[in-house]
Amino acid sequence: MKISYNWLKQFIKIEENSAETSALLTDLGLEVEVVEKFQTVKGGLEGVVAGRVLTCEQHPNADRLKVTTVDLGNGIPVQIVCGANNVAQGQIVPVATIGTTLYDKDGVGFQIKKGKIRDQESHGMICAEDELGLGTGHDGIMVLDESIVPGTPAAQIFHIENDEVFEIGLTPNRADAMSHMGVARDLKAGLLQRNISVELITPSVSKFKVDKRTLKIDVDVQDAKLAPRYCGVTISGITVGPSPEWLQNRLKSIGITPKNNIVDATNYVLHDLGQPLHAFDANRITGKIKVKNVEAGTKFTTLDDVERTLHAEDLMICDEKGPIALAGILGGKHSGVSETTNAIFLESAYFNPISIRKSAKRHSISTDASFRFERGIDSNITAYALKRAALLIQEVAGGEITSDIVDFFPRKIEDSPVFLHFAKAAKIIGQEISKETIKKILVSLDIKVNTMSDAGLGLVVPAYRVDVTREIDVIEEILRVYGYNNIGFSKKFNATVSYSARTEDYKVQNIISNQLVSLGFNEIMANSLTTADYVGLSETVNEENTVKMLNPLSADLAVMRQSLLFSSLEAVSFNINRRNLDLRLFEFGKTYHKVEGGHDEIKHFTLIETGNRFDESWTVPSAKSDFFLFKGYVESVLSRLGIEKHKTQPVKADIFGEGIALYIGSECLVEFGTVKKSILKHFDIKQEVLFADFNWQAVHKLVSNKVKFAEIAKYPEMRRDLALLLDKDQTFENVYRVAKLTEKSLLKNINLFDVYEGDKLPEGKKSYAVSFVMQDNSKTLTDVQIDKVMSKIMTNLETELGAIQR
Repeated sequence: MKISYNWLKQFIKIEENSAETSALLTDLGLEVEVVEKFQTVKGGLEGVVAGRVLTCEQHPNADRLKVTTVDLGNGIPVQIVCGANNVAQGQIVPVATIGTTLYDKDGVGFQIKKGKIRDQESHGMICAEDELGLGTGHDGIMVLDESIVPGTPAAQIFHIENDEVFEIGLTPNRADAMSHMGVARDLKAGLLQRNISVELITPSVSKFKVDKRTLKIDVDVQDAKLAPRYCGVTISGITVGPSPEWLQNRLKSIGITPKNNIVDATNYVLHDLGQPLHAFDANRITGKIKVKNVEAGTKFTTLDDVERTLHAEDLMICDEKGPIALAGILGGKHSGVSETTNAIFLESAYFNPISIRKSAKRHSISTDASFRFERGIDSNITAYALKRAALLIQEVAGGEITSDIVDFFPRKIEDSPVFLHFAKAAKIIGQEISKETIKKILVSLDIKVNTMSDAGLGLVVPAYRVDVTREIDVIEEILRVYGYNNIGFSKKFNATVSYSARTEDYKVQNIISNQLVSLGFNEIMANSLTTADYVGLSETVNEENTVKMLNPLSADLAVMRQSLLFSSLEAVSFNINRRNLDLRLFEFGKTYHKVEGGHDEIKHFTLIETGNRFDESWTVPSAKSDFFLFKGYVESVLSRLGIEKHKTQPVKADIFGEGIALYIGSECLVEFGTVKKSILKHFDIKQEVLFADFNWQAVHKLVSNKVKFAEIAKYPEMRRDLALLLDKDQTFENVYRVAKLTEKSLLKNINLFDVYEGDKLPEGKKSYAVSFVMQDNSKTLTDVQIDKVMSKIMTNLETELGAIQR
C-alpha cells in the first residue's frame, strides 16, 4: 500500500522528516518497506528556467532553424539554435540550460550539452510541452506569460510538487489502516506516546446541502446481512472532463492513473478515508436500485469489458432491467460514467466482507474496492464519505445535489466490549506498564474506557477495528504503541534440560537433513495445493480420494496433493528447463486424502535424483546416477536412524518402472526405484529419474535414541576373495545372507566388487567377485582359521545357491 507524505500531512501536521516518520510507522506495525521520491514531473524541471528571447534570426545554413539569443536573468545572454516555427523575439520561453537532464515519455533521461548545429553554437534548448513532461504537445515551443521574470525556475512556474511515498507492507488484519486517514490515526497515537500532541484533521462536510430534489432514485436492499449499510445520492448538471492538476498529482503519487474528474474523485476519497465509492450514470439506471442476488448463470459484462457468468451467491447492484455492478468489486460496462454523463448516482456502502471475498475470488478479480471491503471497513463513515465525495465532485465537475441521501442502515454494527486485566497485560508484555500510560494509549486509539478499577479496564472498541475483539488483541495494541523496543529484558537466561526416550520429529528431520546436505542434496518445499491434472497418472492418485478446494485461486492450485512425486517432478522439470541437469533433492511433506468419514493426512519423506553423479571436471569421468548409488542413499538414511535388519520385497506402487521396497515385519518403510517413462513424459523430462518415498510415520516409530559404540580393534583384519559362478536369478543379498548365517562372529564385512555376464560364461550364469573381511577382537587370526571359515562359506553357497567357485 502506498501512502503519500504530502497527503498524510493534510490529516496531521508533523515536523518530522520522512525517515523519522517511516521508523515510527514501522514501530507501530505499519512496516515501511521503502520510501520513494515522487515529483509531478520527473526530474522536477531542475535546470529549466524562464528566458526572454532577445533576438531571433534565420540560421545561415538551414532553412528550418533559427538562431536566437536568450536572456536567462543573469545578465549574460546565451545563443540557442531552435527548430520551432513559432519562436519569436520578445517571448518568455522555458529554457533547459547546459547540464539539465530531461526525460522522455518512457522515463529515459537525456542531458542537455553545449553543441554546434550547422556551424552555429547552441548553449541550451528552448523546450516544447512534451519535452518538459508537461503534456503531449509538440507543435512548437511553449510560450509563457510575459509577466514572468527571466531566470525564474520552471518548477515555480508550473508548481512542480515534490513528495515522498511510503510503501507499507500492510498485514491483512489492519483493515483500519488502508487509507491516509487510517495511517494518520495510528501516527497520532504513536506521536502522543512520545509526548508530541497533534490533532487529527478530518475533512469538513458542513457545506453539504441538497440544492434541489429533482432526481430521486429509490433503493431496495433485499438482504441486510449481505449489505448492512447502503447509501446513495444523485448529482446532476456535472461536466465530465480531466481532473484539476492537484487531484491528478495526488493519485499519480500513489501509482493511480487519472481517468476523469468523477472517477478520480471517488478514487481520491477511497484512498483518503478508506471508503470505496462507485458512480453510476444516472440516465442509464431504469427504475430503482436493487441490492440482491441474481439467478445463477446470468451473464454480466464488467467495466473491464469481460463477460462474466454470475453465481447465485454473488451480491449484485441491479436496476429494473438487471445487474449494473458486481457489489463492492467492479462496476458494469453499460452503467459507468462516460464523457456524455451529466448526472450520476453516487454509491457508498458497507458490504459483508465474506460475501465480497468469495465473489472476488470466484471471478478472479482484485480491485482497490474489493481489497478493502473483504477485510472490513468502517460502517460509521459511509454517509460521511458520501458527502465528502459529493462535495469534491461538485468542486471538480460542477453540478448540484439533486436528492436527499438514501441511507439504508437498519441495524448498527455494534462496538466490541472488552475487559482488560492489568495483571494479564503485564504477564503477556513481560513488564508492568503504568495504568495511566495504558489508559492514555487506548484513548489515543479511539478505544473508549467505560470503567476503571484496580483489576483492569472496561473497554469499548470501535467497530472499525475489526482485528481487536479480545483481551489479547487489546494487549497487542498497547504493546505496539508503547514500543517493543521499550520493553526491558533480563540478562539472565533460564532453561531446563529434559530427557525423552522418544526423539522429537523435528530433531529427526534435522539429523537426516544434515546428512543429506552433506551428500550433496538440496531440500525443497513444494505447495500442498496442486492441479487436478495429475489424477490418473497413478492408481494411488485417484478422483474419489481427492480433496478439492472450495474456492481455488487457480486451476493449478485446485486440489490437495495425494503424492509428493509430482511436485518433485515439477521442480526437476523447472531446473532441467534452465539447464540445471544434475539434481539431488529431498522433501518432508504431507499428502492429503479423502477417506470414509472424513479426511486423512500422511507425512512422507522423499528423495529424488537425476543426472550425473559429479559436476563436470577433467579429473573425474562423467558417470550417471544409478539405482545402486541411490539405494545406498536410501539405506544410509535408515542406518543413520538406527534402523537395521529390514527385508526387501518387490515394489507395489505403480509409479516405478523398476524398484524395490524395504520392510520391517509387515510395515513398509520405503519404496524406491526409477520413475516410469510415461509419467516423466507428462513433465517433459527425458532423462532417468530415481525416486524414494519413505513412510515417515512408520520410520519415526522405529527411531532409537540408543548410541552404539565399540572399542577400536587391537588385532588386524584379514580379507579373502571368492569368484562365484551363479544362476542369473540369484542376488547378492542371497550371497550376503548365506555367508552371514555361516559365520556371525568373525565375519565383519561382505562386499560385491565385480559382476560379469557374457558369452564366456555358460548360458543363464553370471560371475560375482565377493570380498570377505574377518577379524577376531581377542587375537590375530591364522590362515588355518580363515581357510576353515571360507571353506564352510563356500560349502553353504554351493548347497543353498548352487554356486561354483571359479
